[in-house]
Amino acid sequence: MGIYVIRVPDIGEGIAEVELVAWHIALGDHAKEDQPVADVMTDKATVEIPCHVHGKVIALGAAVGEMIAVGAELMRLEVEGEGNLKEDAPQTVAASAGEQSNTDTKVSETPAKQAQPAPEKEVKPAPAAVAAATAAAPRPAARPTALARKEGERPLASPAVRRRALDMGIDLRLVHGSGAAGQISHADLDAFAAGQGPVLGGNPQYVERHGEEAIPVIGLRRKIAQKMQEAKRRIPHFSYVEEVDVTELEALRQQLNQRHGATRGKLTLLPFLARAMVLALRQFPQINARYDNDAGVVTRFEAVHLGVAAQTDAGLMVPVLRHAETLDLWASAAGIARVAEGAKTGKLPREELTGSTITLTSLGALGGIVSTPVINHPEVAIVGVNRMVERPMLKNGQVVARQLMNLSSSFDHRVVDGMDAAQFIQAIRALLETPALLFVD
Repeated sequence: MGIYVIRVPDIGEGIAEVELVAWHIALGDHAKEDQPVADVMTDKATVEIPCHVHGKVIALGAAVGEMIAVGAELMRLEVEGEGNLKEDAPQTVAASAGEQSNTDTKVSETPAKQAQPAPEKEVKPAPAAVAAATAAAPRPAARPTALARKEGERPLASPAVRRRALDMGIDLRLVHGSGAAGQISHADLDAFAAGQGPVLGGNPQYVERHGEEAIPVIGLRRKIAQKMQEAKRRIPHFSYVEEVDVTELEALRQQLNQRHGATRGKLTLLPFLARAMVLALRQFPQINARYDNDAGVVTRFEAVHLGVAAQTDAGLMVPVLRHAETLDLWASAAGIARVAEGAKTGKLPREELTGSTITLTSLGALGGIVSTPVINHPEVAIVGVNRMVERPMLKNGQVVARQLMNLSSSFDHRVVDGMDAAQFIQAIRALLETPALLFVD
């Protein structure tokens, strides 16, 4: 029998370390060749690492959430034959919590590490241990229950007791009265507040809750947190909100869907917005840009690589619709749908998860009235779409119903002046309110 070591592969693009986000195998399991054994995450994508050989897992090199250097030991397997581990080659492997390998192979430290031991790391309890400790923690005794009052029955209490109950936030319907005919006294309030008095009906809406859950921030959620923090730390945001009358645009969209939806696909508002942004950016090239803060260089782009913020089960991702300037409405709609679906399923290639020059974000029907979107660093602008609503407005002296929608956008004030941002959004507004202009270059 021999030992076979699987190491973190070189994923390319100068990546020096990755984060382990999932194990698909455990100690003692028998792995097969080409079987996925772990998922690691780079700054851009999640990568699946396969097993190279058949063998029994005898050691795992890291815990979920840890950063691992490229080339570091990921796992060991016991295999038939010699394996690929030489006995005289010093290796390091992290012990799995609470488990030991059933092999006699020992992992030795390098001489340098033996001479200078690493400082001890603070051991943090695993989420399962936190949950177990929480479950084992003592709980206050539950209040005994009594018969519920009849529906509509008003508890008997003096005005002073009612006022005190209101101040204490106590619903008198849930307090047992010890006085004549069930009248509630101050002592009954004190007993109820101390958890000693009976609760009428045991209404679950008023039951004390003490559960806690520790959720490690790993994988995509960690990347999102780091990216948002970096964007807010580096970029002096300012936001600009404008109301847009999309009545004619919505009518055009519905007509196009009725005429061409069956053959070309349905159109949402997003491809119209994408086209409006493409046309407006021709007048404001300083907004289709990326800012290298360290080098002090702003790079403007003729190509519009449109980031499309997409909510996935794992968190927010921004896939990229490349060369949006070359796409008509239906091609744009198909492209947006494709990259959004690819982000949700995790099947997009890395080149479609990076390189955007400006981002479009929308919460759809949940878009609210106003939002303040965070710029996708190192871009300098993001255009946010809020919910479309029908409201009355004055038009030619008449009150008419119109479809209105707000654009809430954010800009990097180091690169984009307030006037330029306002004029850019006004250009988009003019295109959306007169949709025929979207088809005129």
